[in-house]
Amino acid sequence: MKQQVIRELSNPELKERLDEERVQLTKLKMNHAVSPLENPNKIKAYRKTVARLQTEVRSREIASAKAKEATNK
Repeated sequence: MKQQVIRELSNPELKERLDEERVQLTKLKMNHAVSPLENPNKIKAYRKTVARLQTEVRSREIASAKAKEATNK
């Protein structure tokens, strides 16, 4: 998932997508532990996607906190 696509998601969609990606990553890891995956690089791709989603969630939290702080002054 590209960063540009992630930025276009709304907050509820972003959190929902993050949960879905985490579940998929967990399933892939478990399947890989039982029997080797045909393409183990999928785990790496899901891990990076989860990190991108988490980064966007955190940056939005920081931006909203700064906006709140600015309005309170």
